[in-house]
Amino acid sequence: MLNNLEEDKLKLKEILNKVVEESLVFFGELDSLPAAKINDTLNYDTHLPIEGTGTIHVLERFLSIHAKQLSGSAGPRYLGFVTGGATPASIAGDWLVSVFDQNVTSIEDSAAGLLELETISMLRELFKLPSSFSGTFVSGATMANFVGLAQARQWAAHKHGIDISQQGMYHLPPVKVISGAPHSSIYKALSMLGMGRKNLHLIPCLPDREAVDIEKLRNFLEENKHTPCIVVANAGTVNTVDYDDLETIGQLQQDYSFWLHIDAAFGGFAACSEQFQHLVKGMESADSITIDAHKWLNVPYDSAMQFTKHQNLQVEVFQNNAAYLGNAIEHPEFVHLTPENSRRFRALPVWFTLHAYGLLGCKQIVERNVEMAQAFTKKITQSSHFKLLAPTRLNVVCFTVVHKDEGVASFEEIKQFLDKLTEDGRVFMTPTIYHGTPAIRAAFSNWRTSAADVNIIWEALCNVYNRI
Repeated sequence: MLNNLEEDKLKLKEILNKVVEESLVFFGELDSLPAAKINDTLNYDTHLPIEGTGTIHVLERFLSIHAKQLSGSAGPRYLGFVTGGATPASIAGDWLVSVFDQNVTSIEDSAAGLLELETISMLRELFKLPSSFSGTFVSGATMANFVGLAQARQWAAHKHGIDISQQGMYHLPPVKVISGAPHSSIYKALSMLGMGRKNLHLIPCLPDREAVDIEKLRNFLEENKHTPCIVVANAGTVNTVDYDDLETIGQLQQDYSFWLHIDAAFGGFAACSEQFQHLVKGMESADSITIDAHKWLNVPYDSAMQFTKHQNLQVEVFQNNAAYLGNAIEHPEFVHLTPENSRRFRALPVWFTLHAYGLLGCKQIVERNVEMAQAFTKKITQSSHFKLLAPTRLNVVCFTVVHKDEGVASFEEIKQFLDKLTEDGRVFMTPTIYHGTPAIRAAFSNWRTSAADVNIIWEALCNVYNRI
């Protein structure tokens, strides 16, 4: 009698065909699926099966019980966070990642590593970065920020004559990290790096902006002229997609010694469009850069890139000293460049996407999402139910709910409003606070979103408003 593994091997074609069949059903229904699901209770079986039932039966179980409870985040009206979808090319590449199952730790035993280098080279061109930048794939913006700030910490330690990768941080004075409107992942990275969340110094932003006040930044650097600092600049904030003046910040490096890390998780894709590329002018002056692929490039989770001009520092921090892994400093492999020793073949979906759609395809996604955000903004500004809180610069609309007595909603009321919107099923958005005002973010990041979707989104918003 064959066991389940042997039976599955014989049924592999049937299994894969079934997965394709169910995938096509999902994509056929995606536009009408609820954008998100509120799951108050978990419905799962905690018992480990002794024998198992084989893949076909497991797939049927998953589809009948759990698949129905998953969010429609791949669809055109999921506007929460900054969540892209998955293009056909990226799905093809991602499926093949699992089929070929490469552990991309080096370039010695497989072409996968060379393909990652090729993909990074194309991305450098996409973002108009010089060849002085090297890059690697990581899981997401949080890990890319972690890798960049780990290098920055190593740089700052060297300024004090300390190699913390060998000696630790025990003799290192606090490193001053400064930013105007940092993403929460920056705080998380500082915590993981042992630098501390409270050691991030916030520099005031320009009035009614999320862009750092350059003069106040200059004053801080002048006051700390003899202290190595780390400046975290933003290329696209999550609330309003605001950009720091990257070019001017880069020019400050002529007078002050600081590491410049640019968090361009999704805003870096402004480089794809002649209409918006001025926003990232000066990005090449960075020492390290974070950009996500699973946001505006619309490849499946998880996928991000970190770029650096200082691969030597990167290797000092992340080198793996196993003898069989070779000389990390002279010939750094991927295993020496990020926290991961085992690495998924993340480059392949991006490689498929870039070759399938090219620069013009990336530009089309960016400009179309911006167009949809502007169409939604127009509806907000023409309504007495909602109030726009900041200009819509790119693909995120920041607004709030206005009571019938013309007062704005509290944060709890915003959450209740969004719960009702999620229950409606047609759209999903996330809450925030902008300059002290409870608000809602609508992030247009999916390649599928159309003008028809904007009308459906607006109808859902008005329907919920009329019920409160």
